[in-house]
Amino acid sequence: MTDGHSAYTKYVDQRPAVTHANCWAHARRKFEAALKAEPKAANEALELIGQLYQIERQIRQKDLHGDKKLTWRAEHSLPVVKAFWAWCDQQRQRMDLARSSPLLKALGYVAGRQAALQVFLSDPDVPIDTNHLERALRPIPMGRKNWLFSWSELGARHIGVIQSLLVTCRLHEVDPYTYLVDVLQRVNEHPASRVGELVPQVWKDTFAGEPLVSDLQRVSR
Repeated sequence: MTDGHSAYTKYVDQRPAVTHANCWAHARRKFEAALKAEPKAANEALELIGQLYQIERQIRQKDLHGDKKLTWRAEHSLPVVKAFWAWCDQQRQRMDLARSSPLLKALGYVAGRQAALQVFLSDPDVPIDTNHLERALRPIPMGRKNWLFSWSELGARHIGVIQSLLVTCRLHEVDPYTYLVDVLQRVNEHPASRVGELVPQVWKDTFAGEPLVSDLQRVSR
């Protein structure tokens, strides 16, 4: 699940096993940018996208998961998505839209990502947008003001790796401290061929029941 940055598309194109889902919030922003130039049409698009978000709220309120969530989306979200694409096709046939029109740019944006915007309809674990990820990654731009420099490209890469692990822990309700204390001890002897067992979501099911603790924790006990 990503925004529409072309780097993600290039990455996925080189990895056929990866399914790429796109964010409806970023699609919505494109139509919001067209409100001034095309208020009627842009509002029509925003209304349809808004219906998708309303359906997602219903799913959360009903606490639906797995097949039940998928069925609800098929019954309620799919017709809205179909109506949205039909509306987009209609708008692209308009002769009065200049090439520079923000609406035309928005239509082009979603058209190029149609398959990726529909992944959430076939996978109940795929959210409708990346908003939760953007909130989780907010400490990075906030932190830049505090630590100021990464000093090197390698340092910046390491920050990205650590922050990605911490965010993934929080998304899967894993305590980051407990996870890091365990994994930093376990990783030296863990088979490299099974390194996937140490990512937070798998670690939670495999090792969280009896995590390794630090020497300080042992002494305090």
